Amino acid sequence: MDLLSLLSWACIVFTVGMFSTGLTDLKKMRESKSTDNIQFLPFLTTCLNNLGWMYYGILKRDQTIILVNIIGALLQLLYIIMYFRYTKQKRLVSSQTLAAGVVLICGWLYFTMFLTDGDIRLSQLGLTCSVVTVSMYLSPLTDLVEIVRSGNVQCLSFPLTVATFFTSTSWVFYGLQLSDYYIVVPNTPGIFTSLIRFYLFWKFASVNQGSPSYKPVHI
Repeated sequence: MDLLSLLSWACIVFTVGMFSTGLTDLKKMRESKSTDNIQFLPFLTTCLNNLGWMYYGILKRDQTIILVNIIGALLQLLYIIMYFRYTKQKRLVSSQTLAAGVVLICGWLYFTMFLTDGDIRLSQLGLTCSVVTVSMYLSPLTDLVEIVRSGNVQCLSFPLTVATFFTSTSWVFYGLQLSDYYIVVPNTPGIFTSLIRFYLFWKFASVNQGSPSYKPVHI
């Protein structure tokens, strides 16, 4: 097995493992019959991100990217369906899902009808997906600032932090092997934010660690 194949399998295993951490929230929803303390938008935005990267993989003919994001999108759809089933805010969830659907359709029309050149379409789609992924990785930084102030890491998940670190690292090396910086750049913040979280665990480790809401992101 060559290095690229090894990195491909690493990306698949670690990324699917990261997406599967949402099963914890799924279990909580089924047991409590409610969505208390569980956020909906991370499921929705991650699903959109998966679909964007899946299209990028199709254009690039990269089976690793396609497979990972098909699995990710299906898991997010499962989480979304279960959330809608148990939430009391069905109108809000429906409106957010409808808005996401409109964004998805507009994006699809733009990239399929207005961009006819294959290389331009691939580069613009890669740039768009990269910006979205970077913003999703950096969005929890405000929470990290609050953790530093309070010294309480109970809202962080150590398993998710480990999964994010290995997932981001494997994708960075995979992107370097392909010389595809649309893969390298958006996953680099995942490494740095994971290292920050490792430091916070080391400094403020608590015996009673809570179970935070699922917030994975991905390429």
